[in-house]
Amino acid sequence: MPDKSSLSERDICTKYISPAIENAGWDKFKQYREEVNFTDGRIIVRGKLSTRGKRKRADYILYYKPNIPIGIIEVKENNHSVGAGMQQALEYADILQLPFVFSTNGNRFLFHDKTNTESLEQEIELDDFPSPEVLWEKYLNYKGISSPDAKNVVEQDYYFDGSGKAPRYYQQNAVNLTLEAIAKGQDRILLVMATGTGKTYTAFQIVHRLWKSRTKKRILFLADRNALIDQIKRGDFKHFKDKMTIVQKRQVDKSYEVYLAIYQGLTGSEEEKNIFKQFSPDFFDLIVIDECHRGSAKEDSAWREVLTYFKSATQIGLTATPKETEEVSNSEYFGDPVYTYSLKQGIEDGFLAPYQVIRVTIDVDAEGWRPEKDKTDKAGNLVEDRIYNRKDYDRNLVIDERTQIVAQKVTEFLKNSGRFQKTIVFCRDVDHAERMRSALANLNSDLVGQNHKYVMRITGDNDEGKRELDNFIDPEQTYPVIATTSELMTTGVDAQTCKLIVLDTEIGSMTKFKQIVGRGTRVNEEFGKLYFTIMDFRNATDKFADKDFDGDPVRIKEIKGDEPITGDNDPAEDDEPNDVEKPVVKDPPENYGNDDPFTKKKTKLQKIYINGVDVTILNSREMYFDKDGKPVTMSMKDYTKSLLSEKYESLDQFLNLWKSADRKGALIEELNEQGIPVEELLKAVNRECDLFDIICHVAFDQKPLTRKERANNVKKRNYFTKYGEKARAVIEALIEKYADEGIENIESMDVLKLNPLSDFGSPLEIVKSFGGKNQYLEAIKDLENELYNLA
Repeated sequence: MPDKSSLSERDICTKYISPAIENAGWDKFKQYREEVNFTDGRIIVRGKLSTRGKRKRADYILYYKPNIPIGIIEVKENNHSVGAGMQQALEYADILQLPFVFSTNGNRFLFHDKTNTESLEQEIELDDFPSPEVLWEKYLNYKGISSPDAKNVVEQDYYFDGSGKAPRYYQQNAVNLTLEAIAKGQDRILLVMATGTGKTYTAFQIVHRLWKSRTKKRILFLADRNALIDQIKRGDFKHFKDKMTIVQKRQVDKSYEVYLAIYQGLTGSEEEKNIFKQFSPDFFDLIVIDECHRGSAKEDSAWREVLTYFKSATQIGLTATPKETEEVSNSEYFGDPVYTYSLKQGIEDGFLAPYQVIRVTIDVDAEGWRPEKDKTDKAGNLVEDRIYNRKDYDRNLVIDERTQIVAQKVTEFLKNSGRFQKTIVFCRDVDHAERMRSALANLNSDLVGQNHKYVMRITGDNDEGKRELDNFIDPEQTYPVIATTSELMTTGVDAQTCKLIVLDTEIGSMTKFKQIVGRGTRVNEEFGKLYFTIMDFRNATDKFADKDFDGDPVRIKEIKGDEPITGDNDPAEDDEPNDVEKPVVKDPPENYGNDDPFTKKKTKLQKIYINGVDVTILNSREMYFDKDGKPVTMSMKDYTKSLLSEKYESLDQFLNLWKSADRKGALIEELNEQGIPVEELLKAVNRECDLFDIICHVAFDQKPLTRKERANNVKKRNYFTKYGEKARAVIEALIEKYADEGIENIESMDVLKLNPLSDFGSPLEIVKSFGGKNQYLEAIKDLENELYNLA
């Protein structure tokens, strides 16, 4: 038997842990998986480049059945204690909703059993690992599931189509928790899942498992758009085949088992139009309500009437943006969510795209505009003398120059970051969207000349634009590139490759704001879409600070008057989802004012169109947001000092950590991942310093040295005379490399392939001049110690 202490973690798994699990009766093909990456790794954006952070990875996940996980095992090398991995395992168990948690070093297991409050943790021998049946029985008791019918529900298999597609961990959580709630008799269920996280696929797995187990025999799926219903039938729900129908033409055929319908197709103002009453109140066992924040949240809505009529059915509400106001409430009707997967968590896990925010303040927005004496509009009418502000613009007062400056800034951004980035410009109304289309077309006349669909108005009243919506959404189609819209594209547009969202409209509703942000959150790595930008002209992004918003911006940058907009604003934070949504088919009518006191009808506001106004971008400051999404009012240095003081208690602690780090580059990457704005610090302090000096200066008030100064100090000490002539020349070249480029580059063996190091021979020859690879790595360690010697 080999000495366990010399084995790697992987060897411990292969030689001791897998055999212990299999001896306890776990099927290696169906009941446990090794090295499971259950997140994609947060997308970290630096300038125009983006990388993935570390994925969360479990050493083992235990499943009673495929996609029904119940336990997790964290393995450490044998020189660690048996419980060394427990804290990490508990963190992962919380995310994955698992009650059974194991830590091991190959000698035995430490078993943390959330179902046993009297004896929460105990050590068990390798031969005493519990069987699947033992843990499953404990699991069911813990969940309060005891009857044969309830067990039948939760033990029903997931649907597999042979394609290898499997639910992500949060989809498993949503499906399993929903079925457990139904098994225990809960009949009103709310699932909150951020836009782009696959609500429809999740709903399909819930419906299929309930249908297959015959727990629910007749099912109604309700949405609010025909296009979405068609997509669902062709997409995730296609596996129901001839058991499924779409309710249309107000015809009812009661021979099907799965019914897809839109609310508008079931209800109407006249009694005979209420097709749903052709079904008996107890006809459906299960109703799934997609986007349940829209209509069913209101007590007096027609949608709610459908749900009330079928009140005996189990009802599941799906939403990305649950509504909670004095008049409207999802939780009052459905109860608290059984599971929530937020935008913030989706970004953290790397399943959703992070975003940066550019805020542009226009002088007439910030200061208001008052017409000079005898100012007339474009029709020659006198403009009412009062102060107009941001809420007036494009609603009842149109300033041509304001539209022009917004179009200029959008064009400037695209010219700096890529002119074929899919862009949605949200405007006040249809008229505003048309004027914005025209302004953008003039500013991009070279590309519009090549193809007039480069910029298009896509609004509910325009058939040409609506016909192009599918092409805008399709990653394979180049045109249209820029879509100007008002309401049509606020929801249900699965624009996987949309990289710029422009806000030039007032957004009063948090629900609408979240929906608009959701237009950009899909990730499409194949087409290079890993993050997106929100350009805000109306301070709509103030809503990021609202307690009801759950996904923090990666960075907000305010543009100064003379500053060009580029596509490389560094954010400070970090497969294709299954729900392919399509949009509502109409825009609201043009803006209307107050009720007419005599007819009680809305009176249409008359817009005033003016030009000849001097409109400029105001000077404004850059803003930073902390990890909780709150604006930082202190300077960048003070803000970073507060962050670093949380991480490092003293200068000595930081120095010891830096000195003991095998790779300084790894420490720098870790700081980046934790939201320390490294790039901003280098700009604020001195780009010629490296991160070591920045931290010492900002956090501990040490005088920062430049890389050049550190390199010269090492040369003066002449410590490398102990090496042979060739090795000494290599060390001198590495010092120069550090002075020019920083510590990360000299830590990689790849540096030996680059000039001027490659002049000394092949990497193998260079390493030999130090006596071998280990001696070369030791020399690098010595060099780092000399570089960072504070004495």
